[in-house]
Amino acid sequence: MIPRVTATEKTIELINELIIENGPLIFHQSGGCCDGSQPMCFPADEFKIGYSDVQLGEIGGVPFWMSGDQYEYWKHTQLTIDVVDGRGSSFSLEIPKGKRFIVKSRLFKDDEVNNLVEISRLED
Repeated sequence: MIPRVTATEKTIELINELIIENGPLIFHQSGGCCDGSQPMCFPADEFKIGYSDVQLGEIGGVPFWMSGDQYEYWKHTQLTIDVVDGRGSSFSLEIPKGKRFIVKSRLFKDDEVNNLVEISRLED
C-alpha cells in the first residue's frame, strides 16, 4: 500500500524529540488561520479531531489528520512532511525550537491510485 503521508528523516528526529518532551502527539493540517495549510503538531490530548477530519496515516508513529475540505484539495497527492529552520506563526510544538514543519507534495501516478492507504474518520 502506498502511504498518503510520509516524513523526512529530519522530521522523524524532531517528532521523536517532541514526543520525549510532550508525550503522545497529533498532527493536523487545517487550511485555517495562522500558517494556513501548514501541518501543525500538538499534544494528543490538547487537540480535538472533528467529524469532518480525515486521518491520512501516521508519521513517526504520530497520527496525521487533515480537515475534510483540505483533503478534497490534497487527495490526489502524496504529502511529505519536512522541517526547516524558521518560525511559523502557529501554536505548533516545533515553533519554540526555531523550526517549522512544511509540506512537500507530488501527484500520485495513475498506477498508484488503486493502491493507496485508506483514510479513516472518527467513528460515530
